[in-house]
Amino acid sequence: MQRIKCYTIDLTRIRGSGDIRCPRCRIMISPDDETENAYAILATETKGDRLERIILRCNKCGTQIRLVGFDFLNETE
Repeated sequence: MQRIKCYTIDLTRIRGSGDIRCPRCRIMISPDDETENAYAILATETKGDRLERIILRCNKCGTQIRLVGFDFLNETE
């Protein structure tokens, strides 16, 4: 049985529009892509009314990606 690799990406270290690449297969994952062709949202985790992390699955290679660093969004509210 193959073990699924999970990577963590800190969004505070990403420049630009928020597009990221899958750390394993390098497919582009864009927050503007609502088709779920490249990725699927597996879970969102909140603390009270604050977004803490989102867990995605790359639809090309199956890698799980944990997005963290939403503090900047919480500060702008």
